[in-house]
Amino acid sequence: MKFDLLDEKETEAFGAELWKALPEKCLIFLNGDLGAGKTTLTRGVLRAAGHKGAVKSPTYTLVEEYELETGKVFHFDLYRVKDPEELEWIGIRDYLDQNCICFIEWPELGQGFIPSPDIELFITTENDGRVLDLKVLSENLINKIKLHWKNKDIVL
Repeated sequence: MKFDLLDEKETEAFGAELWKALPEKCLIFLNGDLGAGKTTLTRGVLRAAGHKGAVKSPTYTLVEEYELETGKVFHFDLYRVKDPEELEWIGIRDYLDQNCICFIEWPELGQGFIPSPDIELFITTENDGRVLDLKVLSENLINKIKLHWKNKDIVL
């Protein structure tokens, strides 16, 4: 499914809408160039989930953890990972084994150490806006996501 997003506000709103369709446990890959809106989308999800504090890119920390009433959300940024084996050192499997939602930016840098995602998002900049391509890869989620957006006029 493709969505045209005009600006940062619409990207956050898309994240808030996505939150409504996510299960308790989900692995989401975020693909896009620097500045495409990966963290902005994650911020939208977290705000919709009730997080009130800052949402920053985990570029330097590799992972940010958010404890919410509904459960945990982990936001990874693998941009600085030089060797996928580094993910073993931070305990990536322990994070992913939890009943939580995990967002991973730059997932290709963790190839071989992270499982296939349930959802993959591709964000590209186009003129002043963004184009978001959402691919649902988990059989268990396909119908839920399609039903969520079926016949919905998305006003972002």
